[in-house]
Amino acid sequence: MRSLISIMDFSVDELDDLIHTAMDIIDRPHEYSQKCRGKKLATLFFEPSTRTRLSFEAAMYELGGNVIGFSEAGSSSAAKGESVADTAKVISCYADIIAMRHPMEGAPLVASDNATIPVINAGDGGHNHPTQTLADLLTIYREKGRLGNLTIGLCGDLKYGRTVHSLIEAMSRYEGIKIVLISPDELRLPGYVKKEILDRHHIPFEEISSLEEAMSKLDILYMTRIQRERFSNMEEYKRLKDSYILTPEKLKSAKEDMCILHPLPRVNEISVAVDKDPRACYFKQALNGKYMRMALILKLLEDAACSPVRKTRDMQTVKNLRCQNPRCITSAEQELEHIFKRTDEGICRCIYCEKKAE
Repeated sequence: MRSLISIMDFSVDELDDLIHTAMDIIDRPHEYSQKCRGKKLATLFFEPSTRTRLSFEAAMYELGGNVIGFSEAGSSSAAKGESVADTAKVISCYADIIAMRHPMEGAPLVASDNATIPVINAGDGGHNHPTQTLADLLTIYREKGRLGNLTIGLCGDLKYGRTVHSLIEAMSRYEGIKIVLISPDELRLPGYVKKEILDRHHIPFEEISSLEEAMSKLDILYMTRIQRERFSNMEEYKRLKDSYILTPEKLKSAKEDMCILHPLPRVNEISVAVDKDPRACYFKQALNGKYMRMALILKLLEDAACSPVRKTRDMQTVKNLRCQNPRCITSAEQELEHIFKRTDEGICRCIYCEKKAE
């Protein structure tokens, strides 16, 4: 039985198949309007969401299915102390597939280990957001006609930005990709992402602090907001929150066919004046997310029907270590076993949050 926890759970061929299915849904929506008749999607959202939750719900309804679930932790048994594992086991009795967002890194992986139905990671803390990446890939494909031979600028919060981490993972498998990392020093891309993804896949990249300096060379500009909810120090957040604001003036040196993406919501990092620019694709991106989630739901339900047995992890694991990351699900659920995976480089990383063992 397949789940989607990380974008790396799917091969390039599978990603391409999802894109082709989404394109067919766009062209022939009537052919898909009853594909999930009699099926139920459970949306388990333990932190706020607008686009992701509603796009999942719209996706299931447009496939002819139904939706159950909750939109905040306070309206679930989590408020009573129920574990993620127990929640997943219970919801498996009522639904056919789960979409979960959780503030703790690794929570959807715990759910997938305990559910008897497919689980989709709809965002876990600052870790992963694979379905946003699916929306990004479809948008890039529709706007540029390809997923290779692109220079991609990632701007803003590259440290906590889960959408950035997932997009880098996905694009690292396509040919001719160059990455420009634009951020203040305090919010630079984590070292392990640079070493284990960019360096490992021989992706050329540069780190700069000036958006204007990068603009002329970019095919894709991926803007992100500085995420207040990821900061424990509000003074640091206030100091950094206005680091980059995209305006029409800053776009003067950009390519005429550059594509501007943003996972949304925006605060003030993209001026509303940019919305009229034909290069602004972030609202198209939100719509594309619905189509890709439709394609994903169809794939996972089909895979579950063909292979209902849960797959075991294919990795070398270590169990005598403890994760020290306070944002990891292991810090919130005390009985959860601490398990580390050993990478090809011999580094031990928590299987839930991917933090290196100290």
